[in-house]
Amino acid sequence: MENINRSIRCSVDECVHHCRTCDYCSLDKICVGAHESHPSEKPCTDCLSFLSK
Repeated sequence: MENINRSIRCSVDECVHHCRTCDYCSLDKICVGAHESHPSEKPCTDCLSFLSK
């Protein structure tokens, strides 16, 4: 049985941590970062816990 963390919604099927059966992450916690020094919009941020399948 896979771990489903219902506190972290995720729709990125290409990530190894994505739950196969639903749109959630299987990690206990994630790291979110930005690629700008002062992000002002969602596209400026990333899930740094992402690992490609």
